[in-house]
Amino acid sequence: MSLRRVHLPPERIGEGRAGLTDEARHYLRDVLRLAPGAAVELFDGRGGAWEATVLDGFEALALGARRAAPGGGAPVWLLVALAKGEKIDLVVQKATELGAARIAPFAAERSVVRLEPEKGEARAARWRRIAEEAARQCGRADVPEVRAPAPLGAALAEVPAGFGAFVFHPGGAALSEAAPSPAGGYAAVVGPEGGLTDAEREACARAGARDTSLGPRVLRAETAAIVAVALLQARFGDLR
Repeated sequence: MSLRRVHLPPERIGEGRAGLTDEARHYLRDVLRLAPGAAVELFDGRGGAWEATVLDGFEALALGARRAAPGGGAPVWLLVALAKGEKIDLVVQKATELGAARIAPFAAERSVVRLEPEKGEARAARWRRIAEEAARQCGRADVPEVRAPAPLGAALAEVPAGFGAFVFHPGGAALSEAAPSPAGGYAAVVGPEGGLTDAEREACARAGARDTSLGPRVLRAETAAIVAVALLQARFGDLR
């Protein structure tokens, strides 16, 4: 049986001991109903993991040796248009499970949802909790960076030079034709239900993104985002 997993930020982790946050304490004691002395796995969200033991009082964990957990394959950044309802929640969860390194929602011209900065930060905090939970569930020791919503141009400007960038759009070229990026990382741009406008596609092209196909079927935006990450991991990452 695999160990139950708990996430703590690096600043809570010291030499041989890690202080539990209120949230982690509640999860271990009240959700999992573990007893003092129970064995768990701690991960720090940055690639480190420890076998650990719950101490009396649920104030801290006693730590064993640190181990480096496997990474998430190729660094894949997902730039995804804002969508209504809980669609981005699903995208964040599944992209995390698939090994995405960054998830950056953006406000597309045809996005139905519009978020003011304060609401955007609140929504991003929710998405980060979803990413943390998904990382815990799927065995990752790192947690992807989840950005607050921003304009498409701002999201594109942060993609590192040398990344292979792809805007997934009907009629694009097959991903199998793309060569590995010199930087070893990849960015996927996925628009809203109505697709990206011509101006947005031109902005993607200026940023070095090439039109790429998701196949012959018409996909919902949230499905397209998940498939895009899976295709990149299958072509260049750890799903090969």
